[in-house]
Amino acid sequence: MKIVLAEKVSPATLAVFQKEAGWQIVSPDQIKNGLAAELADADALVVRSAVQADAALLAHAPKLRVIGRAGVGVDNIDTDAATHQGIVVMNTPGANAVAVAELTIGLMIAMGRSIPRANATMHAGKWDKKTLQGQELRGKTLGIVGLGRIGLEVARRAHAFGMNLIGYDPFIAPVIARENNVTLVDIDTIFKESDYLTLHVGLTTQTEGLINAHSIGIMKKGIRIVNCARGELIVDEALAEGIKSGKVGGAALDVFRQEPLKESVYYGLENVLLSPHIGGSTDEAQEAIGIQLAMQVRDYLKLGVVQNAVNVPSLSREEYEEVAPYVEMAERLGSFLSHAAPGNLENIQLTYSGRLAAGKTDLIKNAALCGILSGEEGVNRINSATIAAERGIRIQEDKKEFTTGGAGSVLKLTLHAAEGDTSASATVLHGTSPRLLTYDGIDIEAPLHGTLVAIRNHDVPGVVGRIGTILGEQSVNIANFALGRAISTRSGRVPQGQALAVVQIDVPTAAVANAAVEALRKVEAIASVRLVELPKA
Repeated sequence: MKIVLAEKVSPATLAVFQKEAGWQIVSPDQIKNGLAAELADADALVVRSAVQADAALLAHAPKLRVIGRAGVGVDNIDTDAATHQGIVVMNTPGANAVAVAELTIGLMIAMGRSIPRANATMHAGKWDKKTLQGQELRGKTLGIVGLGRIGLEVARRAHAFGMNLIGYDPFIAPVIARENNVTLVDIDTIFKESDYLTLHVGLTTQTEGLINAHSIGIMKKGIRIVNCARGELIVDEALAEGIKSGKVGGAALDVFRQEPLKESVYYGLENVLLSPHIGGSTDEAQEAIGIQLAMQVRDYLKLGVVQNAVNVPSLSREEYEEVAPYVEMAERLGSFLSHAAPGNLENIQLTYSGRLAAGKTDLIKNAALCGILSGEEGVNRINSATIAAERGIRIQEDKKEFTTGGAGSVLKLTLHAAEGDTSASATVLHGTSPRLLTYDGIDIEAPLHGTLVAIRNHDVPGVVGRIGTILGEQSVNIANFALGRAISTRSGRVPQGQALAVVQIDVPTAAVANAAVEALRKVEAIASVRLVELPKA
């Protein structure tokens, strides 16, 4: 593995990679011929905020599998370009939660007690005690917009100061809010009742410009606003006007629309505290961020565990270990059905049954799509859903609590085309063995590994023997032979009077396998033959 560290990291971060035998670690001072040249054979790229990992740079990185961002924001990474190339983009949310939360509380205290002005007047030789009458946090209402890791850390600290906590976050369970002494309310209530307001949400179309002329208009007179999240959450001109009018008692801003801040409507406003995006800038936070990122990148390269990814579904190590056999099974099942649809593929239906239906299935879906689209150049488990969408293929997912036939978890794939459908289902036996269960509605248990020959034939005497004879004549050994027959017209694509066979074969070369398939196709009773190459067991 080759890891390119485009920006400086801590010694502890570097040590995580250096412990891996045989890994090549390229530090910033070792990049002599430019970053693009260094990425030509790199597996991973680690950046902070200075390096722009745009489409032009990624075009020079054909082997790149993962980009790690030491921090939260990924504005400097073209995630769309990365997804198209099948590159995972990871960040490190939460590693700096305590640092940002402590700064938030510090800024609230600084505003309530006018600490910056007190310091400035003292350095100017003034003893201006009478004009520095402040307010305690105790008893004040703090509105928290966003109750993720940082928002909850703020809540815990603010509760210790005796503040009344109200919060808005549509994606948090009420029990979590209650455990942290936060009363959940709607956003307008936050604006109307807060003495202090702090923002801890990401940037979306719903949150951009959240603090604007309208929202400021319904706030309490004298409200104090803290923003350590994203500069785009605030309409700067509206906030500046609110401060000038006295409606807003103060603001403390650590983030801005354009960074570094060079021109601003806030310059010269006494009640505005400005800091240069230092929320996560503590020794402890930077160390934690670097180590967390290095471990995430390492685990993805070694184990395939996707954590804190911004462009693909993420799982914890424990979740991944549970679902991993089904991810592998899903890709094999998709490969088995690849090119089997009787026409142009229009829709893919994934049906999860049993325990699978109760868990996270995004990676299973991506793996299945990867298998189905395996003929497309550059497709992998990261970009398969994107490529399917680009091809105009609709994806439908259904979940059923129970299974039939005794299997604990079953995935069924159905490929819909204008000319008809084809389907197959599979499970994992003994935790490691992927097995085909049905093919076009017919029970036909077979292994999902190695070289398989899928055969449709007329259900007449002599076909099975003829298949065996032909394979023997071609020096092909049969490892497994699974048969199934249509017993009604409700079996799926296979009409009554036809049968299916899935034969696992041992072949010395691809040429031998192809020759055997061509010989089988000449048998009058055989309707179709497909050769499927799957990974070995």
